[in-house]
Amino acid sequence: MGECPPLRSLRALDMARGIPNTDNFLNDLGLTTNDFNLGNTLFKLSFLIAELPSQLISKRVGPDIWIPSQMVLWSFVSLGQFWLTGRASFLATRCLLGFMQGGFIPDVILYLSYFYTKTELPLRLAWFWVSNYLAEIVGAFIATGLLKLRGVNGKAGWRYLFLIEGGLTLAIGIASFFMMPPSPTQTKAWFRPNGWFTEREETIIVNRVLRDDPSKSNMHNRQGLSIKMIWNILKDWRMWPIYALGIVFMVPVTPPQTYLTLSLRNLGYTTTQANLLSIPSKFLGMILLLAFCYLSEIIDSRVISTALLQIWALPLLIALYTFDQNTSPWVYFAVVTLITGFPYVHPVQVAWASTNSAGVGTRTVSASIYNMFVQAGGIISANIYRDDDKPLYKRGNRVLIAICVMNMFLYLFVYCFYKGINKRRDKIWNSWSAKEQQEYLEKTEDEGNARMNFRFAY
Repeated sequence: MGECPPLRSLRALDMARGIPNTDNFLNDLGLTTNDFNLGNTLFKLSFLIAELPSQLISKRVGPDIWIPSQMVLWSFVSLGQFWLTGRASFLATRCLLGFMQGGFIPDVILYLSYFYTKTELPLRLAWFWVSNYLAEIVGAFIATGLLKLRGVNGKAGWRYLFLIEGGLTLAIGIASFFMMPPSPTQTKAWFRPNGWFTEREETIIVNRVLRDDPSKSNMHNRQGLSIKMIWNILKDWRMWPIYALGIVFMVPVTPPQTYLTLSLRNLGYTTTQANLLSIPSKFLGMILLLAFCYLSEIIDSRVISTALLQIWALPLLIALYTFDQNTSPWVYFAVVTLITGFPYVHPVQVAWASTNSAGVGTRTVSASIYNMFVQAGGIISANIYRDDDKPLYKRGNRVLIAICVMNMFLYLFVYCFYKGINKRRDKIWNSWSAKEQQEYLEKTEDEGNARMNFRFAY
């Protein structure tokens, strides 16, 4: 079954990520590398704070309403960056963007779970993130032209970039109000009398989703969550290992990615060259994203398919650490492109958290909690490359290597953790008679992943 039509236009265009740095963005606003780091930290912190409240709003009003609303709100802030005046306005817009975007990813995951089974979710999420890579590739080409507007009406080129990027996101956000139905069985509207699916297709979608996860039978897309439910989900220690992975798994590759275009400018490349040279890493990342998500589905192992990111990054980070001022710019470009073109395994881990959460209500909050830990990892990443360590960031790269090695051992622990729980439950469950198993299913007060017949994915 193909992707639900409304989801093809969900992902907001994010053309401006890192690109303004090639157009003297920091110098124009009187910012240092540390100011830039602080802006990214505040963005992640605001994103983190807004994560759970956003998810609760989405669960109450429905993701089909809240997701487009978020996009419209942050598009106004994004295009408002045209009028940035200095450090204060830069930091303020970073905070506002974080608040507006917080919860977006878990909202989309919740929405996709209405249409797809848990085994299909990682791959569908992979295609969702492919749209982000495509937007970045297209954005790099567009930026190459827009940044040449520097001097038009006395304005810097990056200001026009923010203005256009925000306007495009606004258009997609408004369109999403009309394109996103509340559920697979509620796709008809006054402007779409035939709906997205036929009655037979709706029946197939609902039956296959419920057969895969019977807990979705009591799912309501306009139902809120109580404080008690949230607290019980937070106490679920079985999910903590995945949350721990969320903090650290992206840290080794994030700083080189964030500073890619700035590093290329420091190597002597022009604005146009730096923007165009950022495209190969995005294309490589897109290909590896799909490859590793397919791998996860083929080998049915979350740990192996996600831990490969660390194995990919470690030798490249070691090579980056050995570079000095005499290293060829093209050698540096090749290595940093491979690092920033890393296999983006986040969709697999997001789906992994969703699968191990079990019930719909649990899945709603756990996705937000997991993403909050990912944003916390982003705060760590934003402060590893410091102004006194540039341009080669030797100290920062040592830290990244150490974290990468630590992550390998953490993945091994998570593998043993979930395998051990499943083995223990198998032993207990298989020791019961069929009658005892049935009595447990009928009388137990255990819920979600605490049930003895639940098995964790790993």
